[in-house]
Amino acid sequence: MKKFFLPTLALLALVPTTARAEEQRFEHQGRIYSYTVTQVDGYRVISGIEEKTGKPFTLRVGEHRVRGTVGSQQVSFPLRDVEPLAKVTILASR
Repeated sequence: MKKFFLPTLALLALVPTTARAEEQRFEHQGRIYSYTVTQVDGYRVISGIEEKTGKPFTLRVGEHRVRGTVGSQQVSFPLRDVEPLAKVTILASR
């Protein structure tokens, strides 16, 4: 799951953010994720949860790398690994 989930979230972070964070939701492989994207110290930060399990995630998207946590697990991968996924459905943007 991590192989597909993390690059999907990082891809969403590439979309321009507004001045305030708005909660958004998407579905991927039957799971629904709620998240916000904010700008902090020059980085985009994606924070949210997988709605069914309540598993939290926080990803910091830098110029070349994405770092963060999913649940209690540390994650790090190059931004160049982020690829669009065909089966992502945006559910809502508030």
